[in-house]
Amino acid sequence: MEKNIEISILSQIYKNMLTEKQFEILDEYYNSDFSLSEIAENYNITRQAVRDNIKSGETKLYDLEEKLGLMEKTKKQEEIIKNINSKLDNIKTEDTEKINYIKNELKKLL
Repeated sequence: MEKNIEISILSQIYKNMLTEKQFEILDEYYNSDFSLSEIAENYNITRQAVRDNIKSGETKLYDLEEKLGLMEKTKKQEEIIKNINSKLDNIKTEDTEKINYIKNELKKLL
């Protein structure tokens, strides 16, 4: 997975484990595509301070994922749900109402 996407996902999962400033800086850098200079200007800090915030935020996110594994668990659950949906699509039955109900319930999990 591309690093930008990975950090973006991790920051959403572990948002409450970051400081507000760390989250905002990571969000602006990875999701809003702000430059280090733009972020530095927004927070009235140096570009180096922005870079340090980004690096410490990334480290914290990777440490949390290594310990808790929430992103990996979510990816596995999504794959299981997709497989179940695929199998449901291949069932030939008169009871499509039940199948549609199950599929709708699975969608709620995604």
